Amino acid sequence: MTGSAPRTGGPSPLPVYLTSAVLARTADEGARVALVMLAARRADSPALGGALVAALMIPHVAAAPVVGILADSVRRRRLFHGGAVSLYGAALVALALLVGTADDVVALALAVAAGCVAPLLTGGLTGLLADLLSRERLTRAFSADAVSYNLAGICGPAVAAALGTAVSAGAALVVLGAAAMTGGLLLFSLRLRPRAPGHAGPGRLRSADLARGVVELVRNSPLRSVTWGSSVAQLGVGALPVVSVLLAAEYHAPWATGGLMTAFAAGALAGSLSYAYRPVGRHHPERVVLWALPATGVPLAVVPWAGAAVVAAVLFAVAGFCTGPLFSALLASRERYAPAGARTQIFTLGAGLKSTFAAAGAGAAGAVSGLGAVPLMLGTAGCQVVAGALALVLLTGRYTGAAAREAGPADCFPRPSSSARDTRAREPRRR
Repeated sequence: MTGSAPRTGGPSPLPVYLTSAVLARTADEGARVALVMLAARRADSPALGGALVAALMIPHVAAAPVVGILADSVRRRRLFHGGAVSLYGAALVALALLVGTADDVVALALAVAAGCVAPLLTGGLTGLLADLLSRERLTRAFSADAVSYNLAGICGPAVAAALGTAVSAGAALVVLGAAAMTGGLLLFSLRLRPRAPGHAGPGRLRSADLARGVVELVRNSPLRSVTWGSSVAQLGVGALPVVSVLLAAEYHAPWATGGLMTAFAAGALAGSLSYAYRPVGRHHPERVVLWALPATGVPLAVVPWAGAAVVAAVLFAVAGFCTGPLFSALLASRERYAPAGARTQIFTLGAGLKSTFAAAGAGAAGAVSGLGAVPLMLGTAGCQVVAGALALVLLTGRYTGAAAREAGPADCFPRPSSSARDTRAREPRRR
């Protein structure tokens, strides 16, 4: 995978990109655990820890349109992205010093500021791949990028918990911040050519530009399908930690509290690697999303009849395996169907929506946890099936303009919009 050819010749930039992405995303995932630990131990206020995590997470959605359009319009992208990731790391280091020692309002304001940058660590970084690699290499590159999310999801909380227990929560936050700053410095070395002088810059942005990504997610049928389908699925995925706690109590297996989620994450990692090796359906990634959503729900629906924690862990791993191709194809769909002028905005908005739906799922599961593990588990599985059906329903309609004129009567699935195709007119066409 790391042998992907760059657009401009020379060695592949993918190893540097992936190293930076893993460092930055690990810091983002681990910061949530470290902040709670730090507030509880230094300030003796778990409530402050929860408020800090909320302050860090909420801007993922609120700031996504703004930072996305800035990333799509700025000329010197490596300076913009590298500086933003470095600033995020510096904010984590500053929080390690301020939480419990300065006024809580100052710490919360700094967490909000860091959260405004956070969309660039997720969808913002992914949006750079199309400018770094040739189009033929993008499918495997997106699978590799999905692996970076999986690794960060596993390593971030583990690093924060281990360092927080062995040394201190403040030290854990400093290490995570240093990792993000290192990732930002690596981004400075990527060969991202400055955009042409005539390209619209931040000073020429109109208020309508901020809504462009939202409009695409409503009108662009492939983007509409994969975005809202995968977001609804996150309602169930977000509920899985709560369901895991209930299942662990039902099976009298304390290890299953975290073990089931670890099995799910490990399965997702294996699925991403498998799809990177053999990207089935790469020419129509939206179709992969359609079948992967219900495929994720099937093993989860069987969990109530597992009978043992070990069997449940295997089923969680199988469900996680199906999310590997799902996430890789989701990233590929965003790149393929998003207009170039709004591509990063589409990535940041999509990532923010998934985070929001996952948080809503976790909150809803906690509110109805008294129902027990079985109803919640079936509801979680049902979310995946409903998400697949929704994605299929939303994948309707044809494009207007040149794309519609080229579509033959046998075209059951839409092609990229004319705006997206026009921006790629210089690229060799593949049939």
